[in-house]
Amino acid sequence: MGNSISLVEFRALAEFRYLIRVFLNHGERAARAARLEPQQYLVMLMLRGLPRGGASSIGDLAERMQLRHHSVVELIDRLERQQLLRRERSRSDRRRVAVHLTRRGEKVLSRLARQRVAELRTAAPALVLAPTAVIRSKQSKASRRRASPDARSQPNRQSFKAGAFGNTIAGRQRR
Repeated sequence: MGNSISLVEFRALAEFRYLIRVFLNHGERAARAARLEPQQYLVMLMLRGLPRGGASSIGDLAERMQLRHHSVVELIDRLERQQLLRRERSRSDRRRVAVHLTRRGEKVLSRLARQRVAELRTAAPALVLAPTAVIRSKQSKASRRRASPDARSQPNRQSFKAGAFGNTIAGRQRR
């Protein structure tokens, strides 16, 4: 079966997931030690790390965090009560509200982020190894497929994305 997952890929995927969870768990503990809930730390991080030109609206933060708008509003309410961030209404459109870190919020976030960056620098090599093993495994499979005589008849992701297989998904009729 051409789409089977090898033991190496399963192990790499499991290791990658494990390393991500370890990194996230350490971050959650660091946030709690700073008297923040992990989600509050993430709101502050997302706010500070918005892409250039990104608006600091609640909707943008909700998108970045993959949370519902009302959930982010509640997080922002709590952070505002702790004086870690503030809201500011747009002068041109009173419906729009921008969110900004306060000086106190910047200090708390910077302290946590320094710890997290230091840990990421240590953990990064292992985090990169697991997906690299999957990529190498895929490249190795592709090499073997190219070497096989019927390699041209086998679908690949590029041809699937391009719609080369019409009304099928992985060789099965769409329903």
